[in-house]
Amino acid sequence: MATITLITGSMLIIIGFYAILVKDNLIKMIIGFSLANTGLHIIMVSLGFLKNRTAPILDPQQTELNLLNNILDPVPQALVLTAIVIGFAVTALLLVVALKLHDKYQTLSIQKMWEEK
Repeated sequence: MATITLITGSMLIIIGFYAILVKDNLIKMIIGFSLANTGLHIIMVSLGFLKNRTAPILDPQQTELNLLNNILDPVPQALVLTAIVIGFAVTALLLVVALKLHDKYQTLSIQKMWEEK
């Protein structure tokens, strides 16, 4: 399962970078950024997962040593949640910039914006 998630995340990052570097439309570039961001989140979560581990919830029935050997580190999931919020804010900012550029140039094509400049 980890291999599938790593391949999926890598493919999303590659597709996202392709859209950012090759496409001329600003909206397609923003979608590419979002895809690359999502692929990175998938990879971070899959690398932070360890098989046969449980959530870091204290249980009075387990000993301290057993608890240390069986818990999963919550830091990767917390980092991904933070990255999702930051990615959402950056995407919203990019969409506002694209809207302002469309209002000014009446197009979303970067090539046509450079020609009008």
